[in-house]
Amino acid sequence: MKRRTFLRGTIATSMVGVAVSAGMLSPRAVLAAWPESSFAAKKVADALNSLHGTSAYTDSGDIKIKAPDIAENGAVVPITVSTGANAEAITVLVAENPQPLACNFELASNAQGFVSTRIKMGKTSDVVAVVKSGGKLMSAKKTVKVTIGGCGG
Repeated sequence: MKRRTFLRGTIATSMVGVAVSAGMLSPRAVLAAWPESSFAAKKVADALNSLHGTSAYTDSGDIKIKAPDIAENGAVVPITVSTGANAEAITVLVAENPQPLACNFELASNAQGFVSTRIKMGKTSDVVAVVKSGGKLMSAKKTVKVTIGGCGG
């Protein structure tokens, strides 16, 4: 390693450290806003009301949920939701979790209706995918059996 490269890196790191300690660079300033009341809701309907202003949704065959039939560990359950509709948002809920809202994705107008993530499941439950499209909510669900709970169970 060259001496100048080492010194340049050391000086840059210490400048960032000074900025953080002085309060000029705060981690809160770069975090995204999140709907705290939605994630704290105890019921599926309450979470949807808080997020989308309504809990009324219709079943749709246009939404596909890819999730394992049996999840060996509820702490990391892979799930994929896709839709052909022009999706504004995709929300994933686990009906039997203490807080049913697992995740919510707000999509850009030119984005594909596709998300892939991992969720926590406390016990065997329906995984409900709700897609907001054209101001209306559509849903699909799949039952996933959990052998070892991931929410403290």
